[in-house]
Amino acid sequence: MANYRSPNRTKKNEIKQCLFCTNDIDVLDYKDTGLLKNFLTYQFKIAPRKRTGTCSKHQRSVSNAIKRARMAALLPFTQHRKT
Repeated sequence: MANYRSPNRTKKNEIKQCLFCTNDIDVLDYKDTGLLKNFLTYQFKIAPRKRTGTCSKHQRSVSNAIKRARMAALLPFTQHRKT
C-alpha cells in the first residue's frame, strides 16, 4: 500500500510562525471571541504552543485573554453535554 500524505498536512519538521508576530498584532482583546476560539481544543481547553504555533510571549497573553473571557461569560469553561 502506498504512503499517501494529504497535501493540507504540515510536515513534522516544519516550523509554525506566530500569528501575532507575523501580523504585528500587539494588543489581544478578550472580547474578540472569534479569534480566541482558534486557540481552544474541542473540549474548550487552552491549546498548547506546539499546536497553535504561537511564541511564548503571545501564548501567555492568549491564555490570559481566554481566562478573562471565561470569567466574563464570553467563552465556556467546559463542553456542554446533553444527558
